[in-house]
Parts: sequence; structure tokens; C-alpha cells
Amino acid sequence: MSRQAVQKRTGSPRRTCGISRAVAATALLLLSLAVYPGAGAAAQEMPEQKRGPVTNLPLPRFVSMKASEGNVRRGPSLTHRIDWVFKRRGMPLEITAEYGHWRRVRDRDGAGGWVHYALLSGIRTVLIEEDMLRVRSRPEETAPVMAAFELGVVAQLGACEINWCEVTAGGHHGWAPKAKLWGVAPDELRE
Repeated sequence: MSRQAVQKRTGSPRRTCGISRAVAATALLLLSLAVYPGAGAAAQEMPEQKRGPVTNLPLPRFVSMKASEGNVRRGPSLTHRIDWVFKRRGMPLEITAEYGHWRRVRDRDGAGGWVHYALLSGIRTVLIEEDMLRVRSRPEETAPVMAAFELGVVAQLGACEINWCEVTAGGHHGWAPKAKLWGVAPDELRE
């Protein structure tokens, strides 16, 4: 056997193997699209949810103020200037970014900045966005009214269905339309 024939034989399997893997991968992809035609479109329609680099929790997400007072800074450190102070315990806030022990938050009006994570709580609350919002005994428009909450009341959030959430404030408990609450995502479901 000539030296040239040996070189071709030893070089050939690598090249063939590489081509075979590429062909196999392409064939597998085409086969999966043939079996599940919507798979390619579904993957494009459903982007992966963004996660925080520190906690690996979804961003944005809702939390509440643990403290009765919290400094809101321009940047994520004690050296950054304080722009204002949140002064309402339990107020719902939306976390939009994370950096070390700091969370960038915004309130219902869009005002925000960086807050130390120790000032925040995972206990969920919502802000009532309609004056004299009727809270009902069941998640139905025809259910009996249990109470009426004023505009701006902070209520503790319970279970949520597609259009309704369970809320509690001032010793009163019931179901409110999700669209009239700030502090819960429109597509959020909770047990």
C-alpha cells in the first residue's frame, strides 16, 4: 500500500465523521420540525424569561417594602446620592435590575432607583387603583360585595386567577378584578 493511500484513509474518517454529524444534526432538526410543525414558531414566539444575575429570579418581578422608610439612590452603592425616600411599609415595588446587594425598583408612578435588598420583602402586596373598589366574596362580577377599598390602599395579595385576585386589607378579605390592582402581572397566576 502506498504512503498516499494510507494518508487518505486516516484523514478520510475524520472528515466523513464531521460531515456525518452535521448531516445527522440537520436531519434530526428537519425531522423534529416535520413531526412538530409548530415547534420552530413556538420557540421564536416564547422568548426565554430574563433572570436576575444575583438571585436567578425572574426580572421584572414584584416585591414590597419591608421597612417603613427606605433610601432610593441613583446607583447601587452607599456612595451614590439619595434621590428620595420611600416612606410606606408594604408598598408594592417592581424590581427591574440587580447588582450585588442592590435592587433597582420602581413604584406605581414609575419613580425609582436603587434600594438595598434588606429593605425589601418577598411578601406580595398590591395598590388599589380605583376609588371604592368593590371586593367580592368570589371571583365573579355577580358575587356579593364584601367591602369597598379606597384608591391607594395597600392590600396583601393572595391567590390570582386569570382576571381576579384575592386581596386582604383592614381586616376585610375578598376578590378584586386584577386590572384594578398594581403590583401583579396581567398574566400572573397564584395559588
